[in-house]
Amino acid sequence: MTTQTVITLPPYRRGYHLITHIIENELPDLPDQGVLHVFIKHSSAGLTINENADSTVRTDFESFMNELIPENHPLYMHTMEGTDDMPAHLKASLLGSSVSIPITNGRLNLGTWQGIYLCEFRNHGGNRKLVITVVS
Repeated sequence: MTTQTVITLPPYRRGYHLITHIIENELPDLPDQGVLHVFIKHSSAGLTINENADSTVRTDFESFMNELIPENHPLYMHTMEGTDDMPAHLKASLLGSSVSIPITNGRLNLGTWQGIYLCEFRNHGGNRKLVITVVS
């Protein structure tokens, strides 16, 4: 059986934001076994799974990605929407637009120190829509 829902996240500032609790609060009763798939419907934000305890991980992600993909690079042609737009598209392509998590015994089977991140790459990205699919 498959269930699907769309949730809308409130606007977040640029950075890496743990959203595991938001997703868990929106989930239906989970099957004993299955897979949760989360897809973001935007091309300038991404999703990833990583360290959920130490907030310096989020700061380091932001610093490293900004160093790797800087704003105002002379090769960018797509600049009409602001200096953060093209870097946001590149960062989103690198990290990806979805994550999949196994479901075991009716719970998300994340590692002890893992959480789901919204990676907001725009200074003012606005609301973000997530498609949440549960497959059992």
